[in-house]
Amino acid sequence: MIYTLGLTKDQQLVENFPLEHIKEDRFDWFWVDFSEPTAKENLLLHTFFQFHPLAVEDALMRLQRPKIDYYDDYYFTVVHKLNPKELTSEEISLFISSKFVVSYHQFPVHEFEIVKRELESHPNRWDRGTFFIMYQTIDKIVDEFFPLVFTIEDRLNTIEDQLDYKNSVDLMNDVFDLRNDLLHIRRTVLPMRDLLYRILNSNRLNLTQKEKAYFSDVHDHLVKLTEMVESNRELTADMRDSHMSMNAIRMNNIMMTLTIVSTIFIPLTFIAGVYGMNFVNMPELNWHYGYFITLGLMIFIVVAMLMLFKKRGWLGFFKDD
Repeated sequence: MIYTLGLTKDQQLVENFPLEHIKEDRFDWFWVDFSEPTAKENLLLHTFFQFHPLAVEDALMRLQRPKIDYYDDYYFTVVHKLNPKELTSEEISLFISSKFVVSYHQFPVHEFEIVKRELESHPNRWDRGTFFIMYQTIDKIVDEFFPLVFTIEDRLNTIEDQLDYKNSVDLMNDVFDLRNDLLHIRRTVLPMRDLLYRILNSNRLNLTQKEKAYFSDVHDHLVKLTEMVESNRELTADMRDSHMSMNAIRMNNIMMTLTIVSTIFIPLTFIAGVYGMNFVNMPELNWHYGYFITLGLMIFIVVAMLMLFKKRGWLGFFKDD
């Protein structure tokens, strides 16, 4: 589908006019939006607009990083938006000059609807309306990143409050999922931040101070997003380390318990083993109180060893924290 919008010489916005009207000298600037275009509509990038073949190839193909390329009388830029459900990058290509914007995308972009409403409300917001469209598009795309990061941040804070021995395994599965989501967001935010940096520092775009102020604001948002993503990734790393430390402590306590039990039963097993040998010439077997003496000795050994362990602080792990 192709959508057209233009600002005429008499400062009137016109929508959905035929592409042939573009060649008429009646527009200050115009915007052509290719939304989920057909193969026939794709050919118009070559035949009607006569864009550079490399730029057209980059627009039609996916897996392009956010970038800006300079041609003789226009600029070609690729921006990325995030699919909120799958957290995958989706590409939007923009051909921009002082007279036109041609946008190309193979999926619906609801941010463009917001941009259209902004243009209807403020058609003369900037002297160069095409750069206003470019700014509004990038700004609205970046604004959509924040709710995703805030949601992950809130979820991590909740998990951090709930993390303990009993449910750490289930919660850590959630932490690893959220860490993976942060990685997907990071792969989109960082290249977009670099793109805005290039736009701000490019001498070929000839941005005015007013335009630079707006693009600088978007760059600041991307820097903030980068810091939030990195901070949350560090939080997931800290939670992972805490989980591993808790497991190590728990395993050490279990091993300590088994060691103490084994240590206590070693002398008892030795005594029981000695008197369990069925030799005939064992005087203790004929003692009248031999059984009670042996049993008392065993009890004494257990008590003595427990007192020794307690004195050395080896029984402190039994306390309920």
